[in-house]
Amino acid sequence: MQSKKHPALKWLGRGLFVILIAISLALIFNEQIKSWLVSSYSPTVTAKSVKQNAKKKGDFNFSKVKSLDFQTVAKARMNKNAIHVIGSIVIPSVNLYLPIGSGVSNETLALAAGTMKADQQMGSGNYALAGHHMIKHGALFSPLYYKSKVGQMIYLSDAKHIYAYKTTQRTFIKATAVQVIDDVPGKKLVTLITCDKTGAGRLMIRGTYVQKWAFKQAPTNVQKSFASHFNNKY
Repeated sequence: MQSKKHPALKWLGRGLFVILIAISLALIFNEQIKSWLVSSYSPTVTAKSVKQNAKKKGDFNFSKVKSLDFQTVAKARMNKNAIHVIGSIVIPSVNLYLPIGSGVSNETLALAAGTMKADQQMGSGNYALAGHHMIKHGALFSPLYYKSKVGQMIYLSDAKHIYAYKTTQRTFIKATAVQVIDDVPGKKLVTLITCDKTGAGRLMIRGTYVQKWAFKQAPTNVQKSFASHFNNKY
């Protein structure tokens, strides 16, 4: 005669089954969940918050940056207050709308574009930003890889002013070519860096300064682009 299973063992078996199903689903939908965590991050950017965050110290140690995995994104969402948002970047022609965070910590780059040098200023020097390239074509700096072209306009804002640049260069470089973020005497530039398809090299987008407006004096379509949802939720 077959003995009955102890109730505790029965519930343990069911519990393990549920856990295995949950783990399997997480593995299957890992990329989708990661993309949602990134694209649903939408901080409020105001002149006041930018001023406050600009006083906070960012992490500029690029050697600590690692590839964007699920754990990094989840940690960034749980510690989103550690991301010091100091502005926004918009490239309407490629549907890129992102907050700009101070520094290149893994948390910052998981959810935003990150400044690559301390104390850099929009509209002067070489304003350099780094961003991850994801499988989802619309997330973070992915649109640069798939859609960017010479001639496209790039807009930066600190919530008080809007700075316009025109893309003049799109080229692949070695990961060691760090000199591209250096200031160039007599020039006002924006330099955007993301990974190439292999992850071993880099794609560099460079723009030259065109003009600056007080936020409310910028063309209406440019103002409206900064009111769009962040992280390319279009």
